[in-house]
Amino acid sequence: MAPGKDALGNLQFITFFVNVLAAVQKHNGLLKATIASATNAHRLGAHEAPPAIVSAFLGRTMTSVLRKLLEVPSDTPIEIAGKKGSRMGLVEIPEIFLDNTDRNRTSPFAFTGNRFEFRAVGSCANCAGAMTTLNAAVAEQLLDFKTAVDVELAAGKTLQVAVMDTLKPIIASIIDTVCFDGNGYTDEWKAEAARRGLDTETNVPTMYCEFLKPSAVEMFTRTGVYTRKELEARNEVKWETYAKKVQIEARVMVRMSINHIIPAAVAYKASLLKEVSLYEKVYGDTEGCASELAILDDITRYVEEVRQRARQVEDARVEADAIEDAYARAEAFSDIANMLFALRKPIDALEEVVDDKLWPLPKYRELLFIS
Repeated sequence: MAPGKDALGNLQFITFFVNVLAAVQKHNGLLKATIASATNAHRLGAHEAPPAIVSAFLGRTMTSVLRKLLEVPSDTPIEIAGKKGSRMGLVEIPEIFLDNTDRNRTSPFAFTGNRFEFRAVGSCANCAGAMTTLNAAVAEQLLDFKTAVDVELAAGKTLQVAVMDTLKPIIASIIDTVCFDGNGYTDEWKAEAARRGLDTETNVPTMYCEFLKPSAVEMFTRTGVYTRKELEARNEVKWETYAKKVQIEARVMVRMSINHIIPAAVAYKASLLKEVSLYEKVYGDTEGCASELAILDDITRYVEEVRQRARQVEDARVEADAIEDAYARAEAFSDIANMLFALRKPIDALEEVVDDKLWPLPKYRELLFIS
């Protein structure tokens, strides 16, 4: 994954460089499935880079090199700039181009000068699963590439010309499809990625279905990595693990809502009611308690919303847990994961109005800004 010392070494570099990108293009949905989990779903495409779309960041230098390769004759030597004398048509790879890469931290698959970094693996995940799938995808691509090159060689072409004639259609395909150096956070990129044919799925249980698609099964069986039965068994485990993690989150959040959030809000409500009552006893009316009464109305509304949403989550959890099919159960818990965000909204609103001394948990501003 680094330029060589001569034209042949650079040809080898470009060959592997392009074929890795071709593998990522073909199996971008499958690669995303390898890093998908209940916990990583909070990160990918949500609150942290990278987005839930697998694309590759190359940097200006390598993007320019690939575009130039499409323009020059296939027998043009690929040299390192500064090492060899320049001549017309020479494809030059700068001797030092580390500074021209690694500029986009929102990219899940970035070229950083002498390697690709698959940056989307979760912090608590074993990277072996992603590595296995990536290596299998690249191996399959190299097998196809070797077959295509052999056809070109059989036609009497030199190795340089045969390799470049095989690489050029691949470069033309990947450069405006899986290669993306822009801001991965924007809604415009999500729309553009879908237009390019990249996988934009955000539902984790659905992502796991990528492992059982014909293209994935063929890749794994052809390379001798997994059989279809092994893929089916692994998916059963993935779906079950996802469902159990979301179930734990749902149980914890419902209990926190009922045992911590609502009591704190009710306690603050009681103190406000006491203040309003004392004011009325002294002044004979509540005209001077407009702000307190408004807060009381807000608390009453938010507490009732928390109670209702917590009940909905608990009912949905019990119903989902009774589903026997692993995939269907995981999909049901995926819906529950979305319900947890809805439950969070009135809790966030209560956090803004309830007295700090009564709030039982660290507030967001404390977590973010107070060390």
